Amino acid sequence: MTPDAQSALAVQIIVGVLVLTYGLVILVIAASWVVMGFALMSLYRKVGVKPWIAWVPYYRTWVWLKLGGQPGWLALLSLLGLGFVASIFLIIGMSRIGQSFRKDAGFLVLGIFLPYVWAFILGGRTSVYEPGLLAWYGQPAPLVGYGSVVADFATDLTAPGWQSPAQAG
Repeated sequence: MTPDAQSALAVQIIVGVLVLTYGLVILVIAASWVVMGFALMSLYRKVGVKPWIAWVPYYRTWVWLKLGGQPGWLALLSLLGLGFVASIFLIIGMSRIGQSFRKDAGFLVLGIFLPYVWAFILGGRTSVYEPGLLAWYGQPAPLVGYGSVVADFATDLTAPGWQSPAQAG
C-alpha cells in the first residue's frame, strides 16, 4: 500500500469515527429531549399548565421556573453562557414544586440527577398537587398553573378545577 493510499484510508477512518460519534451524540440529545418533553407534559397537565409548552425550547424552562415561583426570564441566561445560574434557580424551583407535592429533599436529589424521572413521578396519577402548601412552608405561590395569583398565558384556563383568583377569593 502506498503512503498516499494509507493517508487516504486514515482520513476515511477518522471521518467515519467523527460522523459516528456526532451521530450518536445527536441521537442521545434528541432522545433525551423527547423523554423530557413527555415527562414535563405530564407534570404540566397535572399542575394546570398547557401541556404543549413542554415541547417549546426555552419556553418550557421559562414556565418550569415560574411554576417554582422563580422569574421565567432566568431561562434566557443560558443563551448568554450563564446556564449554571439558570440551573441553580431551576433547582430552587424544583424544591418548591416538590414541596407542593409533599416531597422531601431526597426527592430533590432525584430531580437534580434524573429530572425526567422526577417529572414523570410528579405527573403520575398517584401524585397530588397542593400549591397551598407553599404558603405553609413560607414559599411564594407559583406564577403559573393552579395556585397562581395571576392568570398567565401558560395557565390552562380550560383545565378542570382551575379557578381565577377572583373566584377563589
